[in-house]
Amino acid sequence: MPDQKEFDVKIAVYGASGYTGRLVIAELARRDIDVVLAGRSPERLGEAAVEAGAPYAEVRRAELDDTATLAGALRDCDAMINCAGPFIASGAAVVRAAIAAGCHYVDISGEQLYLKQIFDTFAVPATDAGVTIVPGVNDDGLPSDLIAHLTAQRVEPVEELVIALDLTRSGAAPSRGTLRSALANIDAFTDGGLGYRDGEWHPNVAARRTSMTFPGSSEPTPVARFPLPGVVTVPRHVPARQVDGFAKADLMTAFSAVTPDLLASVPDGPSEQSRRATRWTIVAEALGRDGRWARGAVSGPDTYGTTATIAVESARRLVADGAEPGVLAPAQAYDATAVLEFLTRHGARWSVEIHDGHPAEV
Repeated sequence: MPDQKEFDVKIAVYGASGYTGRLVIAELARRDIDVVLAGRSPERLGEAAVEAGAPYAEVRRAELDDTATLAGALRDCDAMINCAGPFIASGAAVVRAAIAAGCHYVDISGEQLYLKQIFDTFAVPATDAGVTIVPGVNDDGLPSDLIAHLTAQRVEPVEELVIALDLTRSGAAPSRGTLRSALANIDAFTDGGLGYRDGEWHPNVAARRTSMTFPGSSEPTPVARFPLPGVVTVPRHVPARQVDGFAKADLMTAFSAVTPDLLASVPDGPSEQSRRATRWTIVAEALGRDGRWARGAVSGPDTYGTTATIAVESARRLVADGAEPGVLAPAQAYDATAVLEFLTRHGARWSVEIHDGHPAEV
């Protein structure tokens, strides 16, 4: 059943003709939220709107390299969702336009270096403009940030916080957009990305884990350092001495092997049937300085569908509930428990438990 009609919210989408962008349009249409599609090709945007079930969507032409034109395309919009990756190449220009337009902003990026760039570059301009920017609201960025926040609260102050991803694709290949972003950030996948130590982010930090036991498994699984968005966002609201991201080792191997030839060979995105057969799981383990530790876990189906749901709800909440201006991590912008409970209505599950002993012993 569709959610309650929201007449008072108008949300713009940039990058709407891409695979995930079309899912975002469909989610906005399902929720009867007024939508504006901005981009350089009105024809492609119109086709995407019809395909996604929103033929009524307003289309506005906007060139990425023209801040004034792009900001003008966001006129009278309450918030925008940026779906156009690789974000490291173009995301900053869209953020700049959103700030100029006074339009709240979220995006679906999972690119660590881009996320750090947005926090470092736009915190003051966004605050001065009264605009809230929340990058990285995708299937792992937002859930990992929220579950890490709730897990760390149980054992503060935190010595070490680990976030780990388990992704079961059931034969479904990533979308072309996902692989394009991976290729643009290939160095982060080959070296494991950033780690956080005593107030600073560093590349090439030593891995303190080689295996983890994921929910539903009785045996440890090999893991490798992985450039998860939470490594950039979580230290902004969790006072931990160190934060690291991991994923199952085979997932790290797969992303490290992305090539232009592979990118050219894959379809635009997985079929709906194969997409719905995927499942994502995120584990957060926080070790307190008193020796206690807590484990949080959140999981759900359909990575791309979940990303669309998260992006729309994140933008809507910025308008309906408000948040402090500036560049914020998800747990700074939203009530972590409320959003995770919202996701349970879409097939997610989450929990947090406290344990004794060191998490590496489990």
